[in-house]
Amino acid sequence: MGFTYKKATIEDIDFLTSSRIEVLKAANKLAEDVDMTEVEIQTCDYYKKTLASGMHTAYLVFDGDRFIGAGGISYFRVMPTYHNASGNKAYIMNMYTNPGYRRRGIAYKTLELLVADAKERGITAISLEATDMGRPLYEKFGFVKMNYEMELPEQ
Repeated sequence: MGFTYKKATIEDIDFLTSSRIEVLKAANKLAEDVDMTEVEIQTCDYYKKTLASGMHTAYLVFDGDRFIGAGGISYFRVMPTYHNASGNKAYIMNMYTNPGYRRRGIAYKTLELLVADAKERGITAISLEATDMGRPLYEKFGFVKMNYEMELPEQ
């Protein structure tokens, strides 16, 4: 069965925003009645700015008219380093496949499209945050665990 992988445009803003909320609720095991109003407002603003500026690429996956998956990649720049002279980096996020469609290669294909988008821009420094469920997919693709990155938790 063929699935449609659609590169999102600014015309998809409403769908991108609503699907992001769906992904967040699923990933965080949130009840349907959890108030996501502020997250929705900020997500819409994020997509408006980053899609227009080219700082984000998103793919939506459909089975006919049914939304079954998504993935995104955000672009940013840090101070140049010896290993990344341009300082350009990419961060993969919002990877999601509807539970009824998992283990069919949808996430892998979405990941391929996102990595290809980064490579077309000359960006090779690509990172992501992996859940336990997603880790085997990313390892199969060639991602490796980072040893030196740390995070300051919210206080």
